[in-house]
Amino acid sequence: MCGIAGFLDVSSALPEAELEHTAGQMATTLHHRGPDGTGVWSEPSSGLGLGQTRLAIIDLSPAGQQPMHSACGRYCIIYNGEIYNAPQLRKELEGVSFRGHSDTEVLLEAIAHWGLEAAVRRSIGMFAFALWDRHEKRLTLVRDRLGIKPLYYGWMGRTFLFGSELKALRAHPHFHDEIDRSALGLLLQHNYIPAPYSIYRGVSKLPPGATLQVSAGDRQQPTPVPYWNLREVAELGRQNPFRGSSEDAVGELDAVLRDAVRLRLESDVPLGAFLSGGIDSSTVVALMQAQTSQPVKTFCIGFEEREYNEAGYAASIAHHLQTDHTECYVTAQQARDVIPRLPAMYDEPFSDSSQIPTFLVSQLARNDVTVSLSGDGGDELFGGYNRYFHFSGLWQKVQSMPGPLRKVSTTMLRAAARVTSRSRIAPKLGWRAEFLSVSDPQNLYAQFNTHWKDPQQVAIGSKPLPTIASDSGRWADLDGFFQHMMYVDAMSYLPDDILAKVDRASMAVSLEARVPLLDHRVVEFAWSLPLGMNIQQGRGKLMLRRVLDRYVPRHLVERPKVGFGVPIDAWLRGPLREWGEELLDESRLKREGFFQPRPIREKWEQHLSGREDWHYYLWDILMFQAWLAEQRG
Repeated sequence: MCGIAGFLDVSSALPEAELEHTAGQMATTLHHRGPDGTGVWSEPSSGLGLGQTRLAIIDLSPAGQQPMHSACGRYCIIYNGEIYNAPQLRKELEGVSFRGHSDTEVLLEAIAHWGLEAAVRRSIGMFAFALWDRHEKRLTLVRDRLGIKPLYYGWMGRTFLFGSELKALRAHPHFHDEIDRSALGLLLQHNYIPAPYSIYRGVSKLPPGATLQVSAGDRQQPTPVPYWNLREVAELGRQNPFRGSSEDAVGELDAVLRDAVRLRLESDVPLGAFLSGGIDSSTVVALMQAQTSQPVKTFCIGFEEREYNEAGYAASIAHHLQTDHTECYVTAQQARDVIPRLPAMYDEPFSDSSQIPTFLVSQLARNDVTVSLSGDGGDELFGGYNRYFHFSGLWQKVQSMPGPLRKVSTTMLRAAARVTSRSRIAPKLGWRAEFLSVSDPQNLYAQFNTHWKDPQQVAIGSKPLPTIASDSGRWADLDGFFQHMMYVDAMSYLPDDILAKVDRASMAVSLEARVPLLDHRVVEFAWSLPLGMNIQQGRGKLMLRRVLDRYVPRHLVERPKVGFGVPIDAWLRGPLREWGEELLDESRLKREGFFQPRPIREKWEQHLSGREDWHYYLWDILMFQAWLAEQRG
């Protein structure tokens, strides 16, 4: 696991010392991602500079250092991630003389022998890498299929920049930090900025499962090209569904999950797992323990607030599986102490408050291990989120109403909302009116699974931008509304929120997080399962539950779903009130010029009074404000 950064300056040939100094400065900002070494390389005739910081996981020797050159001398790579089937690929590369046993070298030689796309398609893993072709003078960026590892890129004048995090791009002298106000509007809607956008104009996120090429001397805007497409996977699964019985499906899912976990146990450094006691993490840990003779090291944090505490459930699972379990109860003050670190940690505004406990459990695990497996992805793949059932039920009710009645009800509710505009029921009336006016279920999910419904009224200069969630017409051929919601989340919420959160929180403490449920083979099998195998009587993830039944008694995991969060709502009324008041001060908002103060101040005052709970909306604003303050020093 590493941090990568680099640039291609097409304006002129620069001295080697200058290229490597700049690449080194960019890489140094990513020291937390790779504290075990820094490497740079340049090609002055092309204006190329590459930098990498290394977290040594496989092959701790100098033979695993980067930037790394292929044996033929044609290719140079900087790489962040893990290729879990590298040992198998190594056996298939007959006649190659390897210098070490790193997966980086295997990937590089696979590219040299099979070509880039063929090598990537044969690789099982998580990765973001940059490959320089010295013959063609061409730079190629590649990101893994599900977007587990991040990669930013963009042109700044005549210089093409890229890196694992935005801070690496900011370290280049040509970087311009102009904030994209429309991307800020997306943040207010989603609590993250979805790909391909970033908080900066001119900087994009490389989409999952895509490559992108830039040639020396060519300043054309590059277009990402997919090599793996979740839409195709979903549609193929629908056209060719799993034909066996439910018992057959459980057996096959067990086998593919076992292999996904097995591959992720390869490590030359201590390895463990996050364990919350929920279905996803318990399944991962159960399959780990079933395939190793030593107790798996598991980690969980607990909270003083009972409604947020899952430590007891995790302890029960750990006891049953006989893992080497570590739990730590975190005080509210310890959790709040993380907040000042968030702007630098996440590098662009990000307001999923579960970022706080994710960092704390990563910090706990890093005391004992360098690699930790995580259970992320189960809800999106197997239909586990409560909102899927909530919105499906609401849509069924709307469909049952005759069209004329819906129209009349919408008009009446809107009128009532205007009359009661200053009361606490007005937002609820308005919400119901908008809900009844939605014409199709795809729009329903896009409109109502958001925070600020009309961010252009709050974020000054913001304009609507198309996203996966808003472009609902393209996905209307999926198998019903429920599957549409799963698909949209897997395409955007999963990589841009869940995986971004885990990546930044874990890498902030130099911990590699592996996600076996997002092995692309698991994803492809999950999408082949008929929806009825996973969803029955208001409950999801049935196949995953039945796999877990083989290892853990059901009574240990059967409980209402609990989010991995902290009580931001109460903190904003109490210990965080002064901090929030300073960031949301009306004169400050006017002076900075990014937000209309009035709607923000109204929600802030209503929240403080206890009349409403607006903490999701306010956290979006507060995280941007805190990020902006950190950026401006």
